[in-house]
Amino acid sequence: MRGIISAGAYVPYWRLQRSAITAFHGGRGSGTRSVASYDEDTTTLGVEAARNALAAPGLPDAAALWFSTSDPTYLEKNNASAIHAALRLPSRTGAFDLGGSLRSALGALRGALESGGPTLVVAADIRGGLPNSADESAGGDGAAALLVGEADDVAAEYLGGASATEEFLDRWRSPGERRTKQWEEKFGETHYVALAQEAFSDALAAAGIPADDVDQVVIATSHPRAGGVVGKKLGRPLADDLATTIGKTGTAAPALLLTNAIESAAAGTVVALVSLADGADVLILRVTGTGRAPRSVAAQIGAGNDTLPYAKFLAWRGVMTPEPPRRPEPARMSGSAAGRSVDWKYGFVGSRDRDSGALHLPPARVSFDGGNVDDMEPTPMANAIGTVVTYTVDRLAYSPSPPVIFAVVDFDDGSGGRPGRLPVELTDTTPDDVAVGTKVEMTFRRLNTADGIANYFWKARPRREATS
Repeated sequence: MRGIISAGAYVPYWRLQRSAITAFHGGRGSGTRSVASYDEDTTTLGVEAARNALAAPGLPDAAALWFSTSDPTYLEKNNASAIHAALRLPSRTGAFDLGGSLRSALGALRGALESGGPTLVVAADIRGGLPNSADESAGGDGAAALLVGEADDVAAEYLGGASATEEFLDRWRSPGERRTKQWEEKFGETHYVALAQEAFSDALAAAGIPADDVDQVVIATSHPRAGGVVGKKLGRPLADDLATTIGKTGTAAPALLLTNAIESAAAGTVVALVSLADGADVLILRVTGTGRAPRSVAAQIGAGNDTLPYAKFLAWRGVMTPEPPRRPEPARMSGSAAGRSVDWKYGFVGSRDRDSGALHLPPARVSFDGGNVDDMEPTPMANAIGTVVTYTVDRLAYSPSPPVIFAVVDFDDGSGGRPGRLPVELTDTTPDDVAVGTKVEMTFRRLNTADGIANYFWKARPRREATS
């Protein structure tokens, strides 16, 4: 059976209430949008989604990783390589960027569904715009990852798909620009509606089913007017597009909304994913009710924090630059030093002394317990749970979003050996939410950027019980 073997999404912890935007600029606004933290970019979002998708045991190894985004951290340099390193995928697994446009993620997904071995498709986006623009308010940040291939037990069976392409001017943004421009909405609607009907009809033919067999239509688009008309024209029940809780997540939207449908639909439900971005693409799948990630989209929405001030949002986006701490800014990271410690820096892999069982973070050659030399085994710790032993709130250290919360954390990998201890920065929290004894989990983040180089490592965040 070919289809989506496993699906997982990542919705950032922070939310911005749209009423906070209108309170500053005037007007009306309702609902919330998801906001990537100052230490997140599309690469780190993709890592978190992929960790969620690959959490289940017994999944096949991906033969390739395809990463799509319209907001890459790097040009020329391959962004997928950092995701590959953080997931500790084998070197034989190819990792490639397939991005630049909103349509790229759907193309990657369809290509994976109709190609060879298991492929991990990752899509992420951070959506912005000028202050008080429709894009700033309606946008949202997020990511999703889909492991696609042949398996006896898939989360969603692929029945068929189709595309309809036509060159017309809808949305565009020049490299380096913050603002996305858009042509008149009626013009885009005229093209999208006809293209969507054509692709939907061809996808039904490819799947060999009538339209009445489609139980749910998922529409992903940054053109709400066209999406609304297409939904009515197709005449089938529509899934929630999460616009009021997360927002329009751009490149990530098709995979994220499909993941939500897979997690929430009953077994046997036939879902049509319709993506409208410089054309129309339709994928038809049958949900099986298996292969769901440990953290659902609904649970992550329920666990979000919607108290983010609008001023902090503007600062995180680089629109408003507050006075930084009067401390030296960080120097650029060393490429050669990073290359010598890839497993530690990207995979958070420590070492355990085979003789005493002592856990070393970072990895060491000489054990602190007994002095055993070069008798260590690699110990992955990215999924370990830690406990805060002590912490400090530093309002003087340089940070794009002060204060810095730094904690000494004890980590236990569940092996029964001695836990490891590491000083680590906390994120997705406030000083009032941290205490001695707080349980934390690791998350892949960007420590800083200098000379155009993103310095990635792991931070800890409080472990929260996500609720729908």
